[in-house]
Amino acid sequence: MNPPIPYEPAFETPEDDEAQTAFDLQTTMRSISTKTYEDSGRALRSVHAKTHGLLLGELTVEAGLPEAYAQGLFAAPGTYPVVMRLSTTPGDILGDDVSTPRGMAIKIVGVPGARVEGSENDVTQDFVLVNGPVFNAPTAKRFLGGARLLAATTDKAPNLKRLFSAAARGTEHALEAVGAESATIKALGGHPETHPLGDTYYSQAPILYGRYMAKVQVAPVAPALTALAGSPVDLEDRPDGLRDAVVGHFAGQGGEWEVRVQLCTDLDTMPIEDASVEWPQAASPYVTVARLRAPPQKAYGDTLARRIDEGMQFNPWHALAAHRPLGSIMRVRKAVYAMSKRFRAERNGIAIAEPRDLDGLREAGV
Repeated sequence: MNPPIPYEPAFETPEDDEAQTAFDLQTTMRSISTKTYEDSGRALRSVHAKTHGLLLGELTVEAGLPEAYAQGLFAAPGTYPVVMRLSTTPGDILGDDVSTPRGMAIKIVGVPGARVEGSENDVTQDFVLVNGPVFNAPTAKRFLGGARLLAATTDKAPNLKRLFSAAARGTEHALEAVGAESATIKALGGHPETHPLGDTYYSQAPILYGRYMAKVQVAPVAPALTALAGSPVDLEDRPDGLRDAVVGHFAGQGGEWEVRVQLCTDLDTMPIEDASVEWPQAASPYVTVARLRAPPQKAYGDTLARRIDEGMQFNPWHALAAHRPLGSIMRVRKAVYAMSKRFRAERNGIAIAEPRDLDGLREAGV
């Protein structure tokens, strides 16, 4: 097995007209937010608008990590408070029977160290994850094309979306029966109607990992969570069935996940600029660097929604310099996240700020 490759700036190669792509993507995502705002009177995220759970917990960095894995946030053992948000991908609020990929966003609070540009005064490290190992576009330009398609269908024909989702799930089930799957079909509504707490989540695009480059995985390890892997959730006539499932679980049980890192050891098979390529685990396995725990709690409610869902942003550019996002997908996301934050704050009249601790949330009894 090859050793991890130290990062060099030459490994990142911006696309032609990448600044224009970022501007066009920003405009496209703003159009999604504008449509949903005009329809609902609330400014929503342009993607991952619907929340299925909001959790408080803690992240504990493992002791005795090998040098290559003891980098950045994970350089020394320690425990940090975290906020977690579970979601699905569309920018409009749909019934859960329009079944799309699921997201897990993690905000780690009280993290010391040098920061990426634009995050200098913060003390948070965010990881924004989806329950599939690869992004559904290789580069920023292809990402823009998919976003334009998404924008064209936002806030339109929900009943048609339900019918299409049911057909797409059938297609995806047939593919999986022969050992295949399609990230595109899942993204269009063909995701199986399964429990989000049983899923493993991925950064999909790479980040710096101190001296090296890596992708991040968060995998459930508590028996009560691993038992939910592939477990169906009845979503018929239950538009918020996924939220009900998450809230029901945490009403009586907690959760535990491993945070794992896959280091880049071969630039040919583990590209930095193509987020649609799954890095082979035979060349570099995921290695556990921390544990994430959330106790039994109220996993959704008005106070949580106001303080976390509306009052916070989860953004991979809320980061230590040691974990700067890499590749064209991540680079163009930076301007989009900044636009989304301004749009939501201005329309909703709510300050969106990075927390320095979670004491207020805990004291509120949520």
